[in-house]
Amino acid sequence: MTKVSVIGSGNVGANTVQKLAELNIADIVMVDIVKGLPQGKALDIQQAAPLMGYDVNVMGTNEYADIVDSDIVVVTAGIARKPGMSRDDLLATNIKITKQVCDNIRSCAPDSIIITVTNPLDIVTYAALKCTNFDKKRVLGMSGLLDSSRFASFVAMELGCSVKDVSAMVLGGHGDSMIPLPEYSSVSGIPLKELMDLNTIEKIVDRTINAGAEIVGHLKTGSAFYAPSAAITTMVEAILNDTKKIITASVHLNGEYGMYDICMGVPVKIGRNGIEKIIELELNDKNKEALQKSADSVEAAIIKIETLIGH
Repeated sequence: MTKVSVIGSGNVGANTVQKLAELNIADIVMVDIVKGLPQGKALDIQQAAPLMGYDVNVMGTNEYADIVDSDIVVVTAGIARKPGMSRDDLLATNIKITKQVCDNIRSCAPDSIIITVTNPLDIVTYAALKCTNFDKKRVLGMSGLLDSSRFASFVAMELGCSVKDVSAMVLGGHGDSMIPLPEYSSVSGIPLKELMDLNTIEKIVDRTINAGAEIVGHLKTGSAFYAPSAAITTMVEAILNDTKKIITASVHLNGEYGMYDICMGVPVKIGRNGIEKIIELELNDKNKEALQKSADSVEAAIIKIETLIGH
């Protein structure tokens, strides 16, 4: 049986473990520093197995040694956004947490593929790559898949159509500088501009950019976790089943899109080896400028964390 470890047993981590268990494709280890929390949640999820029909082992632990031989390690550990906070406000605290987590991954699961989830996502992904010194094909961040799902859901809501018919694309940093691409989005192959006016498209684009903050505003004391855990599960399944799925993820760029030594959300093909191909899209001047602006924001944050990650 393959093995997936999830670091962090908060809302995102625990929901990810439950969704993964229901796929019935891997044994799962959930790690948290809080005594009893991962053990209790794992036991609860394990007790649902007879009802939901999955037959995998779900283990909760406070020991990183238990992630040994993991095929994939999902990093959700960190503090969540509160109302009024941007993803960048989380920077210093979550980078320190990421370094501690990645030191343990490097020691206990050196052959694993890492999927980062903690915000600010692109900077955390960069930190995970540098702290582990893994091949860049084995470190990717859950960003554009979630943003694209949000974009697609808003399109379906506006048109009153099935979400299964909507294909949406979002590039760039996982934050206010993300770039939803209507020209690369469609409904059953029909371009969005054929189905709605430009003003409506622009409103959906704006809502997509602010989708996470919209949820934070409603919840008051936390951030989104159902859709993020669904995005993580989709990525894990694609890797373990070697489906060659094309998604948007935060990956290390070294020349692609004219970017160097930076992690950003771009289309990639993923499979059993992690990132199998980075896909470069033809972008118009407006989107090229927006992507560069997004990159500038990520690079500015990377400079701030160099001393924190020891580079």
